[in-house]
Amino acid sequence: MNYKAPSQCPICENELIITGMSCSRCKTNIEGQFTGCKFCKISQEQLEFIEVFIKCRGSIKDVEKELGISYPTVRNRLEGAIQALGYSTEKAGDQVEESRNSQSINQEKQAILDALEKGEISSQEATRRLHKLKK
Repeated sequence: MNYKAPSQCPICENELIITGMSCSRCKTNIEGQFTGCKFCKISQEQLEFIEVFIKCRGSIKDVEKELGISYPTVRNRLEGAIQALGYSTEKAGDQVEESRNSQSINQEKQAILDALEKGEISSQEATRRLHKLKK
């Protein structure tokens, strides 16, 4: 079984570099310093989302249907994947870096939308929780 290579050091959280590769057929080994790809750094869930997004040719409506999720959830997952790949999702003129508080609120909003989508909470409860976040 092949496992996904870690991209971050478990001790200091610095980016790991690849220092060796080998061929499973002829057993050739190569050593050096190689960089991993951006897609190696994202979660399996984000990778699966990106695959569906590409399969649907970027149509959010088609992604909604394929995954059975709402428009806001598709947008949030897309934003998360973009950020995980190291790109800014900020528009020109906006701040380049969001504060930790803002990120926390976005994560809470996503959790509320996911719970609503899964039927774990009612729309009224979701509305109440979202209004509470604004305060």
